[in-house]
Amino acid sequence: MGKIIAVANQKGGVGKTTTSINLSASLAAAGRRVLLVDLDPQGNATMGSGVDKTALERSGYDVLMSEAPLSSAVVMLADSGYHLLPGNADLTGAEVGLLDEIGREFRLRQALEAVREGYDSILIDCPPSLSILTVNALVAADSVVIPVQCEYYALEGLSALLETIEKIQRRINRGLRIEGLLRTMFDSRNNLSGQVSAQLTRLFGGKTFDTVIPRNVRLAEAPSHGLPILLYDRESSGSLAYIELANEIIQRDGQRGDRRREGAR
Repeated sequence: MGKIIAVANQKGGVGKTTTSINLSASLAAAGRRVLLVDLDPQGNATMGSGVDKTALERSGYDVLMSEAPLSSAVVMLADSGYHLLPGNADLTGAEVGLLDEIGREFRLRQALEAVREGYDSILIDCPPSLSILTVNALVAADSVVIPVQCEYYALEGLSALLETIEKIQRRINRGLRIEGLLRTMFDSRNNLSGQVSAQLTRLFGGKTFDTVIPRNVRLAEAPSHGLPILLYDRESSGSLAYIELANEIIQRDGQRGDRRREGAR
């Protein structure tokens, strides 16, 4: 059964969509069957995957509004190696349309259950807000990756997200956990990056990924070409970092599986 990971941070510009796209491609390159769900009305993960968000026949909106099964809206990305549930501005309409719906926070979970067996990893690119769309992602997810930029105001808004995760854990999704905090936009030449990185490690300890995503020009260029960095420049520092992140997540999954097996003996 596919593991569902929400990539979330209510603060914009932290590398959330970059992480969603490139972690999807790196997990796929490691042999995993991957679905990327673009739940952000900006549709950046869709465009960054090489899909025109203005020319969609079906999208996440149709799925959330129960107008189409998720499988009918999925786009196969042969070159990138993962599947995509695309999103665009119509998702703003879903936020409004779901307001008066009973069980509105369960729509995405219900839609993903129908396809979950077909994937090893399902990643959800959340909008930069704590909206009903983000709540849907957190209710559906097994874990959360939180990108945090190694810059001033790095912790801004993080406490609100952590409080939301805790509320959902208590009330709706007890199995939800933090996969890890991911340090992004790290510049080794900048003392501030090092200070922020050390602060995050000190505050969150083992919840912080060992992998650090560098500030990298090629990584920033890749979305304009509709490609993950793995295809745009495989040898760049950004590409190597996301490959390392995918391997770290796979290793952690293996370690958790070993502990569960030992506990069952």
